[in-house]
Amino acid sequence: MNTFIETIKYFIVIMAELTVLFIGISTIVALIFIYLPQDKIKSWMSGKGIWGNIIGVLFGAVTPFCACSTVPITLGLLQVGVPFGTVMSFVISSPLMDPLVFSLLAAFMGWKVAIAFLILTSVFAVVFGLILDKLGWSNQVKRVRLKGEGYLQNMNVPKGFGTRLKISFNKAWGDFKAVFIYMLIGVGIGAAIYGYLPEDLLAKVAGPDNPFAVLVVALIGLPLYIRVESAIPIGLALMDKGASLGAVMALIISGAGVAIPELTMLASIFKKKIIISFVVIVFVTAVLSGLIFNMLI
Repeated sequence: MNTFIETIKYFIVIMAELTVLFIGISTIVALIFIYLPQDKIKSWMSGKGIWGNIIGVLFGAVTPFCACSTVPITLGLLQVGVPFGTVMSFVISSPLMDPLVFSLLAAFMGWKVAIAFLILTSVFAVVFGLILDKLGWSNQVKRVRLKGEGYLQNMNVPKGFGTRLKISFNKAWGDFKAVFIYMLIGVGIGAAIYGYLPEDLLAKVAGPDNPFAVLVVALIGLPLYIRVESAIPIGLALMDKGASLGAVMALIISGAGVAIPELTMLASIFKKKIIISFVVIVFVTAVLSGLIFNMLI
């Protein structure tokens, strides 16, 4: 009974903190994005060389998109002439990086972890975007047409800070309702792990004494569809049970970076070679990031 009560307490506390952070940060991000000049973003992302890849990563980092919106935006970027390498850096970074993820990591795991996560995922997204571009794989983009309005157009938003704040909050609330079930499942799994998973078993699989922990956990995370909002509470519970930080980071990156719905939609834009490469890139990013986390933190 004591274990059950502690499990329920863990669930309530983590769920409450996640809810407040999600709605608050998402409202701020939506409000900022209303004021961003869309034409300027297009101009920056169309830059040549590594600068374009960096802007692509930053664009993915400041815009909290799910797979359903990342894919049509990717298509829109290709249609308006944004370089292939820049688009791929955006595709890699988008599901892993946004202000909400950074805020959640900072709140629950500390600023060092959040900053290291941001730097590592940014570097890998830029590097792999450049590599795919140098390989000349822009010919692996299918000939598809953009339906509806292009993304990079000025948003028709009423003037006035109060009105825009209300619109931003409504956007955040809509996003929260969309991810609520994933958050609920993630926190529930995390609470169950926190309360009932045997520490000895987890220490053998994902503990710091297992040299293959990061590799094994990254492989486990690949077939799962774990939103970052779900992965973080699961990671917290795993760490409380003795899992290494690197193993938890590998789970977050591999689980959130490769989503089956996203892969299915990306297959409508890219040929098989890029889809396979995308999965490999996320896996390599997860493993290398996990190993670096274990060495540095």
